[in-house]
Amino acid sequence: MEKPMQAKPSIVFCHGIWADGSCFNKVIPVLQAEGYQAMAAQYGLDTRAADVAMVKRTLSRVSKPTLLVGHSYGGAVITAAGTDDRVAGLVFIAAVAPDADETVNSQLAQFPPTEIFKRVEVAEGRVWMFPDGVKHFAGDLSEQEQQVLWATHYAPAADLFDQRLDGTAWKSKPSWFIRASNDQTVHPELQQFVAKRMGATLTTVNSSHVVMLSKPDVVLDVIRTAAKAVQELPAGQPVGAKR
Repeated sequence: MEKPMQAKPSIVFCHGIWADGSCFNKVIPVLQAEGYQAMAAQYGLDTRAADVAMVKRTLSRVSKPTLLVGHSYGGAVITAAGTDDRVAGLVFIAAVAPDADETVNSQLAQFPPTEIFKRVEVAEGRVWMFPDGVKHFAGDLSEQEQQVLWATHYAPAADLFDQRLDGTAWKSKPSWFIRASNDQTVHPELQQFVAKRMGATLTTVNSSHVVMLSKPDVVLDVIRTAAKAVQELPAGQPVGAKR
């Protein structure tokens, strides 16, 4: 007799810097139409600890098990938040994923600097993107989309990337990684490195940094694959255990 499957997972999205939860607006409606509970955690980019705490509050608003999906700096957020028992798996999109002894900045420093960081300014304790930086952040979007993205970009605290936090969920939870091969924000070689280190199922796509906006179908396919893998775990098996 076949064992019953786990419940269909919920999906919680975690955004990066210069963004908020609305950056997932091309994938959330599709997943909702397919019957998934989907929410984007909205956090302030002030401290990594506060951002992780907000993700855990968001986990309380959806059913478990849950997939965490992190873009860019959101990968650092789900690395820590994903240790929560309600989390069954992790999906990284063009993301960083620091180990316990690393910060986001120390991880970025292991690879050549990308173009976007030549086009930012620290002012009043926040990191702002210059208008000409958006083409290195989202260069495969339409001109109109790029201009809206710049006009709405949310500047993080200047020291956000220097903050450490306990918890490395990708060491114990199944992980999937979408690598953006034309990324000028998080170096593609860094993405390759962290995906291999965590043993993630890797998908590579020719995209700018904002894969969920430029190639939403790829992101949806990976999320569906991850959700199916989680759902097919036998009922009663602890969620998130690596097989």
